[in-house]
Amino acid sequence: MALRPAQVNIKALDHAVVGRFWAEALGWRAYPAGATIYVGPSGGMVWPDPEVLGIDVVPVPGAKTAVKNRTHLDLATTSAAHQAELVDRLRELGATPVDVGQGEVPWTVLADPEGNEFCVLEPRDVYRDTGPVAAVVVDCADPVATARFWGAATGWTLRRATGDFASLRSAADTGPYLEFLRVPRVAGAPTAPDRVHLDLLPEGGAGDVRAAEVARLRALGAADLDLGQGDAPWTVLTDPEGHEFCVLAPSPH
Repeated sequence: MALRPAQVNIKALDHAVVGRFWAEALGWRAYPAGATIYVGPSGGMVWPDPEVLGIDVVPVPGAKTAVKNRTHLDLATTSAAHQAELVDRLRELGATPVDVGQGEVPWTVLADPEGNEFCVLEPRDVYRDTGPVAAVVVDCADPVATARFWGAATGWTLRRATGDFASLRSAADTGPYLEFLRVPRVAGAPTAPDRVHLDLLPEGGAGDVRAAEVARLRALGAADLDLGQGDAPWTVLTDPEGHEFCVLAPSPH
């Protein structure tokens, strides 16, 4: 059994504004999807997309805090000129520069209109075929152990592992990478709930399959998380380092 990463979930006070930003940033389209805005490739909504990870922007009543998100997106570029042009365009769309202690680096750190951090990378050959999103990056204390959990959860393949970094990608070698970066925890900083997290979808889709997958994740070290979701058709969990994620019910979205 395995779960496929279906989308990146971003919580927002004004989900329409944030949804439009990400659609324009990625060259995609914002699709109304019930109470949320789903951002995916143009040409008609396909969910889950067979290759890319869409973005589901969900309305919430609370604003983002000043604490850096533990999960962010890295955007791919194809040349130095493309990187500079993309940064300029994103700033015109409402992105703002952010200092997260990165120092002098070849990538640019920005935040979306509600303060969610993301990076515009310099061109890197490894991301030449990912599409506009190069990677979903997760801050953690133990990248290799965290990647081991997510690899077992999703069936994605370990592509690289060092002491401070680990990356996964789909077995088909398509779409963005899922990367884990060693980042020291800030004393007193909150863990879950997270402003940005992954939503996973059971292969096969039936409710009993979802229940079995949730049980499997608990056996791997996931824990239940109560956000007041009540009897929702999805299950909210945290990975062994406390990162929030959801296991979705089958849905046409």
